[in-house]
Amino acid sequence: MSAEDRREQVIRAAVAEFSKRGLEGTSTSDIAKRVGVSQPYLFRLFPTKKALFIEACRFGTDRIKDVFTKAADGLYGVEALSAMGAAYQELLMQDSELLGIQLQQFAACADEEVQQAVRRCMQGVWQHVDNLTGVPVEIRVDFFAKGMLCNMIAAMGGATGLDESWQPVLDILSDAPRLGEREITEADKAYAEYVAASIERFDTEASKASKASN
Repeated sequence: MSAEDRREQVIRAAVAEFSKRGLEGTSTSDIAKRVGVSQPYLFRLFPTKKALFIEACRFGTDRIKDVFTKAADGLYGVEALSAMGAAYQELLMQDSELLGIQLQQFAACADEEVQQAVRRCMQGVWQHVDNLTGVPVEIRVDFFAKGMLCNMIAAMGGATGLDESWQPVLDILSDAPRLGEREITEADKAYAEYVAASIERFDTEASKASKASN
């Protein structure tokens, strides 16, 4: 096995372990044991547990982006967004570890380094959705809000049929036409402006931090 293959194997094992117990509750020995390597070898690949956790978060983000890319192939606009939403719901039902690492990455944002990494990950997903669909910011906000609702339902077991009361909500979430036909309210516009301003502020701060480190 090549060094790169082993590195990916360690990251996948980290996703599996961190998704259950988070950054603080997971030991590097658990991850090393899952892969079948020693802890010293693991630390040769990743200098700290936090660095490995951040890489696990990035792995989860890249998986979501890959799923969106495949779902949107040959489509654009609302049609692409709807296909991506359906693919995301399917992904949550198939991959509980992906859901877990998403929830754990937000829980770990009290750590400033993790927070910055997670913000970059989410900004990457936001920009990817923009690139694939080209839909207005208001509709993207709606899409991401529904995605977080999907996460909540999946975390409670609703997406696997354990709680039928959530099925009407899931039906609405997968109702493609509503994304493009919903009337945009003043509150929607205000929130969209807030999101756009937050992103611009984050980009400015990230740029300053990057220049300071160089």
